Amino acid sequence: MSTDGFTKEEKAAMRAKVAEEKAQKTRADGEKAVAEAIKAMPKADRELAQFIHDTVTKQAPHLAPRTWYGMPAYANDEGVVCFFQAADKFKARYATFGFNDKAQLDDGAMWATGFALKELTAESRKKIEALVKKAAG
Repeated sequence: MSTDGFTKEEKAAMRAKVAEEKAQKTRADGEKAVAEAIKAMPKADRELAQFIHDTVTKQAPHLAPRTWYGMPAYANDEGVVCFFQAADKFKARYATFGFNDKAQLDDGAMWATGFALKELTAESRKKIEALVKKAAG
């Protein structure tokens, strides 16, 4: 761990965020960046990320692909709705499929906004599809 409180992975993610803001001006820029981010992932993360990407682009084509802190994300005019965080990114034991406050997942006074994802099963695929549909409105 560095002396300023950020790991080298966290610092790299922050640098990626700054570069993304400068580089991703159009939907095509975002699509290209997401494809490159997925391609660079280790196989296990790549398979999860590709499923997320395919699901979001099919279920919510109005969400624009882009990268966010170097990871695939999908945004509307208000900002990022959902994102994938590879396990390898921060040396975690699982990937994360997460949602920001732009997602329409509200369910009473409390609801989940992040989901650990270790593998694709029939059940997890269905849950992801349902979450994307609900989140995207």
